[in-house]
Amino acid sequence: MNNTFKSNRWALLPIILFLILYLTSSLVSGDFYKMPLIISFLVAAFCAIAMNRKRSIEEKIESFVKGMGDKNIMMMVFIFLLAGCFAATAKAVGAVDATVNVGLHFLPPNIMLAGVFIISCFIALSVGTSLGTILALAPMAVSLSEKGGIAIALALGAIVGGAMFGDNLSLISDTTIAASRTQGCRMKDKFRMNFKIVVPAAIISIIIYACCNVTSEIAPTTFTFKQLGLVLPYLFVLVSALAGMNVIFVLLLGTVFAGVMGLAYGKLDIWLWLKTMSDGALGMSEIIIISMIVGGIVEIIRINGGIEFLLETIGKRANGKKGAELGIALLVSLVNVFTANNTIAIIMSGPIVKDIASAYDISPKRAASIMDTFSCFVQGLLPYGAQILAAVTLVGLERVTPLDLMQYLYYPYLMGASALLSILFQWPVEKRS
Repeated sequence: MNNTFKSNRWALLPIILFLILYLTSSLVSGDFYKMPLIISFLVAAFCAIAMNRKRSIEEKIESFVKGMGDKNIMMMVFIFLLAGCFAATAKAVGAVDATVNVGLHFLPPNIMLAGVFIISCFIALSVGTSLGTILALAPMAVSLSEKGGIAIALALGAIVGGAMFGDNLSLISDTTIAASRTQGCRMKDKFRMNFKIVVPAAIISIIIYACCNVTSEIAPTTFTFKQLGLVLPYLFVLVSALAGMNVIFVLLLGTVFAGVMGLAYGKLDIWLWLKTMSDGALGMSEIIIISMIVGGIVEIIRINGGIEFLLETIGKRANGKKGAELGIALLVSLVNVFTANNTIAIIMSGPIVKDIASAYDISPKRAASIMDTFSCFVQGLLPYGAQILAAVTLVGLERVTPLDLMQYLYYPYLMGASALLSILFQWPVEKRS
């Protein structure tokens, strides 16, 4: 970290401009997804380049491009591409549907709601996307409500809660990739730290859902033993990543594994597999472009003294390591409220958080874990967030509204409480080498 830059609050103007532009357009249009994120970031980028008259336009553009091409950004881009290939291949071969059917087949009816939460956790943990998990499982909430005699919002809350658990912990989710790469830690280490913080919230959630009465069996599933094979790619990715295999090889081998299973089961042919991988990689284009633009903006903000200003501001109020961690949590939470996107919040906050963590002796894995957990906590409760909007839209707004759903989002509330307690009591205790 370069500490020679003079503190300058005005250097943060590009980020403030982005937040104002994005929030204002969203409120005016009544749609938080009306304003394209890329356009908002491009406006902020040109604002950053226009600042600091002491430097020539060529120098500022060169700094911007240097930030775009930062090694951590480029590694993140590569991982995003591979994650897209794996997720698309696994979905194409029917791994999501197979996982749901296997879970529902073996779950006792009296704990069906808790089981749905666990299934949602596992799928999101495996596919690395809360939104994709909700899109796949939301129709199940309707069946669970009709056959189990429980409120549809409660069933949907179990699905959304499980999806946020998996997204927060998944080794191939956008949030984990962004948090780990911006803080310079291994995803495996971030997972272990994260797991210790949120597992109490997950256990309490399971107990709550298990206590909810389900009056009759859910509609029978089309389970066959062949479907067990389609679950194996997810298990391979999960186990191999936790075992310490490099994430690049985990995703590469996981994609090959899923593709081979698809060929063997007749779900894919070689050309469809290649197209599926291509579509999956291209599906990550927006987050890749945004990551690079944000990298350029942050580099100019750093040169102009914005990072130093934040460090000084937080330093005056931090009052030690605990205060710094609370500052990190507040920073990523506020950005998430304005952007309604937890991955973007982490990418924007990541470089600043890394400097704060370095100044206050916070380990990279803990900083990454705090960022990811609080961003997922906020994202899981935003009534205008993609997760809640997708859930209520799929089952029908005439059946459940975002506010109806929010009262049953037990896990996100408990996750936020667990994360806050982990900071206040400095738990889990880290081993010093």
